Amino acid sequence: MGPTGRPKRQFPAPAPLKSHGPARIISLCNQKGGVGKTTTTVNLGATLAEDGRRVLAIDFDPQGALSAGLGVTTHDGVTIYDLLLGTAKDPHDAIRSTSVPNFDIIPANIDLSAAEVHLINEVARETILARVLRKVSDEYDVILIDCQPSLGLLTVNALTASHGVLIPLECEFFALRGVALLVETIDKVRDRLNPAIKLDGILATMYDPRTLHSREVMQRVVEQFGTDVLETVIGRTIKFPDASVSGTPITQFAPDHAAANAYRQLARELVFRGAVA
Repeated sequence: MGPTGRPKRQFPAPAPLKSHGPARIISLCNQKGGVGKTTTTVNLGATLAEDGRRVLAIDFDPQGALSAGLGVTTHDGVTIYDLLLGTAKDPHDAIRSTSVPNFDIIPANIDLSAAEVHLINEVARETILARVLRKVSDEYDVILIDCQPSLGLLTVNALTASHGVLIPLECEFFALRGVALLVETIDKVRDRLNPAIKLDGILATMYDPRTLHSREVMQRVVEQFGTDVLETVIGRTIKFPDASVSGTPITQFAPDHAAANAYRQLARELVFRGAVA
């Protein structure tokens, strides 16, 4: 049996795509920080690209951790902030390549922290990101949005632009407490702004089978959310911060490590579930 109490299975490598686009947009969202959103965005994007998908990642956190984790400098050039405010019109001006073929990023820096103040008086302010991504969505198969740890206007923009939400959840009690509030926010966005949005899954991260606490939290998550909890579980390992320092995904930093294989399984499970083409 796997950590979620279901039989362990290996998801097959997906069939190659005959054409690309339009993209399915997925927000990686959790209002609690430090649960693995950025790590998952980096490594899920890299493994989807490995499997022949064209992937665009959006750094939507003013801390710019996603940009740093992919080795992209953000102190000069166009960022997502410029696109939101309209000082740059073409998203192609902001797109940067990463070290992984077929994996691009629109970076962010600390300027993004001022976006909510500037956008508060804009008409249809919740749909600004959706209008930006519409210009490039036909060129990609998947767009991943790495949200900041809050439920403010930027996160609402991400949810309004998205077809699905992936919730990374640290196997720790305080992380579990906030998931119900996040699901409630997704329901409100579905009712008021984006009827098409759905929960693609809850991803258990930083799981340590040696601790009773991790196992108990996993059990409670599965009891509460059932099959919304993905079968793939990401374990705790020092390799993730090491890979972040190197500015590369773990699939390049330690391609044979169990954590790299876990993210490959995550990508394939999402394809298997229909969340990704």
